[in-house]
Amino acid sequence: MDVRVKFFGGAQTVTGSKYLLEIDNNKLLIDCGLFQGLKALRLRNWDDFPMDVAEIDAILLTHAHIDHSGYIPRLVKQGFDGPIYCTKATYDLLEILWMDSAKLQEEEAEFAKEKGYSKHKNPLALYDRKDVQAALPLLKPVAYEKPLSLFEGAVTAHFHNAGHILGSAIIALTLNGTLQQKRMIFSGDLGRQNDPILLPPATFSEADIAFIESTYGDRDNPLESPMEELAEQINAHIHNGVILIPAFTVGRTQSLMIYLFRLFESGKIPKVPVYIDSPMAVSVTQLYKQHRSNHKMAEEEADVFQSDHFHYYREQTQSNSLKGIKKEAIIISASGMCTGGRILNHLFHRLSNPQDLVLFVGYQAEGTRGADILNGESTIKIYGEEIEVKCHTAMIKGLSAHADKNELLEWYNHLKDSPKFTFIVHGERNSALSFQKRLTDNGHTNVVVPEYLESFQLFESI
Repeated sequence: MDVRVKFFGGAQTVTGSKYLLEIDNNKLLIDCGLFQGLKALRLRNWDDFPMDVAEIDAILLTHAHIDHSGYIPRLVKQGFDGPIYCTKATYDLLEILWMDSAKLQEEEAEFAKEKGYSKHKNPLALYDRKDVQAALPLLKPVAYEKPLSLFEGAVTAHFHNAGHILGSAIIALTLNGTLQQKRMIFSGDLGRQNDPILLPPATFSEADIAFIESTYGDRDNPLESPMEELAEQINAHIHNGVILIPAFTVGRTQSLMIYLFRLFESGKIPKVPVYIDSPMAVSVTQLYKQHRSNHKMAEEEADVFQSDHFHYYREQTQSNSLKGIKKEAIIISASGMCTGGRILNHLFHRLSNPQDLVLFVGYQAEGTRGADILNGESTIKIYGEEIEVKCHTAMIKGLSAHADKNELLEWYNHLKDSPKFTFIVHGERNSALSFQKRLTDNGHTNVVVPEYLESFQLFESI
């Protein structure tokens, strides 16, 4: 058995995760995400795929986030029709996330056409809802810890809890060679050790090849006091303005709701209305009751989502009505990096309001509007217009669903011996290089930060 890997994404960037395994004549894609952030990265979504998509035999997904799954409808549009394996919760999330992604792209293309700010005479969506409908039947849900046989038994896959979002998985592959077995581990996105909702990531003692994410590979992300920081920011701004929170609809929004509920009930913040202005977040929140085994919330705590503190807005007219609120309200909307969705409309109207606070609660990739706002840009381009930034801005780091550099190292150190190769993926260049150095300083060998489209021979004649 000969095995190679090629990096179609997630290499020195936190977006577009795609890793192609060539196992003899079989081709297996691990994750299939959209590129986001910098324009040079986003343009890759429109490029011809680096190979004939009809040659891909199957796809394994670590989780539902768009930077790991969101390219699949585009791939199907180009001719892919093989099976896509994922956990049951990921399966349930994907219809929600893909439909929302397609809808946003359709709306943005139509808006660009209407306003004339696209260089294309007839701007098109990367894919539409019909493409999503074509992709959904290809999904094949797999239970955690259950073996999945691929390529007539040549490969066995197991999905293990990753603790990042509902349904997220670490994928372990056993290569059943003629002469020997080899094990490969794909971390996906690793969660925290003490997440308020999710269980900690599974660990492994052996791996011949390891792929580990590095989103926070160069920094600490303390969990000690996110509620205290949240209360401090709310109390400092809520009486004079509105607090606008861009949040990922899967995981981050629900964690925020748990924290806000606890702060309300303890009297640490005033009881103001919280508007969950994201149809997708409303739908996702309902899945937490359906997948109790994926999290540690008790049944009564899951009822927090039904609290009178929270107002769920699905309709666009409801969303538009929030523009008139001047103070004493919290608006949670998507997307978390301000790359699209209803958050853009709120930013369009609130960035120039000196009384409001835009409060970030998650990682902001290089080149996204969220990163530009946090970096102090004086204007932000939205809907083709430059909007002045006069509002307050702040960041609470402890709410991130990504393991920080110490948690990443702790997870990796469960391996008894250094793998033949360790690939540092899904991290900005500096973060990936920093984590690479940390591993090599700890005595690990063959630790690689791959480049886009770089390939490696992993095994020969096993």
